[in-house]
Amino acid sequence: MVAAASDTDYLGNPVTPADADAHAALNDFIAAFLSYEAKAGRVLRAASSAPGHVMLNAYAASLCILMETPQGPARAKPFLDRAKAAPSNAREAGLVAFVETWIAGDVPAALALAEAVIAEHPRDLAMVKLAQYLTFNLGAAADMLRVALKALPACDDLPEAHAMAAFGYEQCHLLADAERAARRAIEMRRGEAWAQHALAHVMITQGRIDEGARFLEGMTDTWGALNTFMSGHNWWHLCLFYLSQGRAEAVLAAYDDHVWAGDKDYSQDQIGAVSLLARAELAGVDVGDRWADVADHVAARGIDVEQPFLALQYLYALVRARRAEAPALLEAIRQRTTTAPAHARGVWADVAAPTAEGIAAWLAGEHPRAIRELDAALPRLSEIGGSHAQRDLFEQIHLAAQLADGRWRDAQQALERRRAFDPDGATVNRQLARVYAALDLPAQAAEAKARAAATLARAAA
Repeated sequence: MVAAASDTDYLGNPVTPADADAHAALNDFIAAFLSYEAKAGRVLRAASSAPGHVMLNAYAASLCILMETPQGPARAKPFLDRAKAAPSNAREAGLVAFVETWIAGDVPAALALAEAVIAEHPRDLAMVKLAQYLTFNLGAAADMLRVALKALPACDDLPEAHAMAAFGYEQCHLLADAERAARRAIEMRRGEAWAQHALAHVMITQGRIDEGARFLEGMTDTWGALNTFMSGHNWWHLCLFYLSQGRAEAVLAAYDDHVWAGDKDYSQDQIGAVSLLARAELAGVDVGDRWADVADHVAARGIDVEQPFLALQYLYALVRARRAEAPALLEAIRQRTTTAPAHARGVWADVAAPTAEGIAAWLAGEHPRAIRELDAALPRLSEIGGSHAQRDLFEQIHLAAQLADGRWRDAQQALERRRAFDPDGATVNRQLARVYAALDLPAQAAEAKARAAATLARAAA
């Protein structure tokens, strides 16, 4: 028998009965959170207005942590304390335990609690999303996929569930499955931004550059209600297609109007800006004075080494902008090799720290050292979190250091591997023309130059 409406959320999950306003706020948060809509932030005010509501306060505490700042746990604590004191059913108690364990820094234990809740309540898609967030940050692609697929049979009617499965498939390199799931989600709801995002990943991985640009351009009208991360991140993906096409002006226009035009204090907006500026420069684009504003906002974070993937990009911005705060952040990354939670210490020591040293060396013009440090880190780079497309920045830095150091044979191998998924890319082929000329392979150099020219001509048409 289905419980009365006041006893379930809109997905059918059991909740402790509450007054109509609190219940409506709960449903509004879940829907907005799953769809990356900006109004999800209203849960903080709703929780403050309903101190006895367990779910609103547990979700508000989660949102504080999702802001990805060192201050997150302290901001979350009042909400968590109210959630712990509020009446709850077993599912709600599981959420509270998950949040408390997550705040304490025991991510493996938090994930175990999340999966226990999902096993009993597979339509708890907010918990599925939170579990995917944690597994994503661990670089655990198979776990991302598993948690989505465990819930999917009970959620076949929900586009968000298919979108989560699509991204899990893509991160596991199951590209046909990812495209199928993403397209199903978009058929169910055209504006399903996470599915659009997953499909963009598939297209860029398969070198479907022009198709990918057209696809995302055709979806921009659905991004108006999204939070700044999701709208900015989909614009970021569109810019990756533009970079391959050699459309520098389009990249900078999208950067100014969308990628770096939202919440400049938010971690994800900041790393999107850092990554896009860095990639543009690596592709030979003059970005002007844009680094200064990004670095100002990154510096305002203070020493933030909460997550290795984020910290490395903060470091890039500070070093690139020659900020005085850069050495302190680099030293903090070094210290995390011994001070991070036990489950993360090896990642900091074996992956994040050498990557940080490689970034600093690259930006200092110390190319052999940059290559050496990144050589050590790249084989295990997935462990820092982030997506394949996002981590590709570090591969590009490594390649740029090889080119700068005249390591033509190594660069040729790397570039031809890149050309397998970006066959007509303007930057890849310009770089290949340079490499083949240095290797005294004039026919290959001419072919690469012609491919780059054809791409640029097509983009200008």
